[in-house]
Amino acid sequence: MPPNSPSPLERNLLLRSLPPVERSRLLPPAEVVTLVRGDVLFEPGDEVTAMIFPLDGTVVSLIVPLEEGRTIETATVGREGALGGVVSQGYLPAFNRAVVQMGGAAVRLDAARMQAAKRTSLPIRNALVRYADCLLAQVVQSVACNAAHPIEQRCARWVLALHDRLATDVLPITQDMLAEMLGVRRTYLSGILNRLQAQGLIEMGRARITVRDRPALQAASCECHRRVQEHFALVLGATFTPAGTLVALDPDGAPDPLATHGAISA
Repeated sequence: MPPNSPSPLERNLLLRSLPPVERSRLLPPAEVVTLVRGDVLFEPGDEVTAMIFPLDGTVVSLIVPLEEGRTIETATVGREGALGGVVSQGYLPAFNRAVVQMGGAAVRLDAARMQAAKRTSLPIRNALVRYADCLLAQVVQSVACNAAHPIEQRCARWVLALHDRLATDVLPITQDMLAEMLGVRRTYLSGILNRLQAQGLIEMGRARITVRDRPALQAASCECHRRVQEHFALVLGATFTPAGTLVALDPDGAPDPLATHGAISA
């Protein structure tokens, strides 16, 4: 590792938000693994034996496979979060499929080790419970979005969610991958992307989509993306750059829900 470079546990925003002494509880045996695009981390019914914390540009999608063959994405997880036994003790069956969309590095922690850390560390427990609440909010909002909003808005929302998690305007996503996430045919999606490109919001290339006008893309999206961002800010103390990139979490600095409830009730 080059001098002064961040440790693996600091390359995940959720882990970085922990005080150093609390992060040290996870070492060893935290293991850095390489995830490859298309890797399936778990399938419905699989026993979840580890937590995965994506690093840097690694992105994993939580997907619900339907019996008819289609799949629908319900949440996107990048370096801001974690997958597998976030609240539970682990070793429980997974409900959905976790597929790597953007390959790269991730930290893998044994579920039993993580459970022990949660029992002995209030900051770790607080961070994970708050993140679980934000992950649930993303899933619930995605369900509402899929049911109520047209595919054009859903497409813009998905591109924005990916843009939030990558420190670049160039998103390494193919039309086939995006069509699968949205549960539509590629030919149908191509027409939508062509319209977004004609409006100057994005630019399509080989195996990539470049964001050209994020404010206009936000205007073309529904309220779902904004609502999830706001919830991350309220519950996890998320900080976003003007360009929309999620750069920091501060769960201990987020509002105290009891204090907030008292202020509202007073």
